[in-house]
Amino acid sequence: MTPPRHTRASILDLAPVKFGGTIAEAFRNTLDLARHAEEWGYSRFWLAEHHNMAGIASAATSLVIGYVAAGTSKIRVGSGGIMLPNHAPLVIAEQFGTLETLYPGRIDLGVGRAPGSDPLTARALRRGLNADEHDFPQQVAELLAYLAPARPGQSLKAVPGEGTNVPVWLLGSSTYSAQLAAMLGLPFAFASHFAPEMLLPAIRMYRDAFQGSVYLDKPYVMAGVPIVAAATDAEAERLATTPKLRFLSLIRGEPIFMRPPVKSMEGLWSDAEKAMVQSKLRVAIVGGPETVCRRLAEFLKATEVDEVIFTSDVYEHAARLRSFEIAATAMKELGGSPAELEYAGPITV
Repeated sequence: MTPPRHTRASILDLAPVKFGGTIAEAFRNTLDLARHAEEWGYSRFWLAEHHNMAGIASAATSLVIGYVAAGTSKIRVGSGGIMLPNHAPLVIAEQFGTLETLYPGRIDLGVGRAPGSDPLTARALRRGLNADEHDFPQQVAELLAYLAPARPGQSLKAVPGEGTNVPVWLLGSSTYSAQLAAMLGLPFAFASHFAPEMLLPAIRMYRDAFQGSVYLDKPYVMAGVPIVAAATDAEAERLATTPKLRFLSLIRGEPIFMRPPVKSMEGLWSDAEKAMVQSKLRVAIVGGPETVCRRLAEFLKATEVDEVIFTSDVYEHAARLRSFEIAATAMKELGGSPAELEYAGPITV
């Protein structure tokens, strides 16, 4: 089976912290993964903003992006995403304008409207900010204006930031951001790695409503895909208990450290919890190389996305690297390997 088009592949990383591990170790593993991803031909390496979540170390997202960009040479590095209601758009424009100036042609800015945290933390983050997620369209417009060349008479500018034209993506797990991305003519990334229910409706809405812009002349869709790949299907299923345990902890409101895999999930969750976790992982691809290739081809055929962004919550770092390597090999076998594609530069008309 082959996908209907050449499809890029990228990686989303949250600098995950292992149970009993350290944040410093998580950062080292993130950089090591990014370096391997660059060797394997992945197009992008994105990090996400989450706060007050023990087990995720990427809260200061722009700082970690700079760390990864400094330690690599060509892979695009960016946010998947920055939760814009938590910040003044001017500050984000300055941060990403700085990153783009330091690492020209390599920085992406994906933005979302969720808090990336619990309500208490959201209030702490937004103290002094008048905007919330309902003001998201205005915040996006403001951000785009700061990153564009200054207009005659413009008194407020992002320095640095002005004229850097950092590619801005809209992220979402519903049709809301799909509609906004279509209206603004921006690329759209759907969070199907944890909220797959609305994936196909959101893609259809985005493509049907898309309006060409100075940023993009035709729709461009990315979709998140959890991947757990190993030498055999049985070993992959065993390793996949780690992301299942992580989602289970999230559901229960517990710290979401990556825990070692277990032989079986039986007795560790209720029927209701099992159904919730399985729903979250509906588009997950778990298996050995042949299974991964087949399942990935099915996903690409069903969605016709332009790019997949893989996540892989595998406990041991070496096994996690192998999971992403198998995914890259599968893309190559399907004719859409990132290694066979032109380097993913800034998205322009």
